[in-house]
Amino acid sequence: MPRDLIKTLTYLAIHLTIGFSVAYLLTGSVEIAGGIAILEPCVNAVAFFFHEKAWKKGRIPFSGLWHRLTHA
Repeated sequence: MPRDLIKTLTYLAIHLTIGFSVAYLLTGSVEIAGGIAILEPCVNAVAFFFHEKAWKKGRIPFSGLWHRLTHA
């Protein structure tokens, strides 16, 4: 199995475990925590898609601040 795929799968496992654990600690419900642990990465994937599109179009949030920080 390629290293990148293994790295991706281990990161996914960590992400899901943390998401489930935090949601379980907050709710005390295995069902709700499981739903949150699955739903959150899906929502993040959609947000990331639109984030990338905005960056490609030059619609970068805080672009003035980013420019000042990187060109100081």
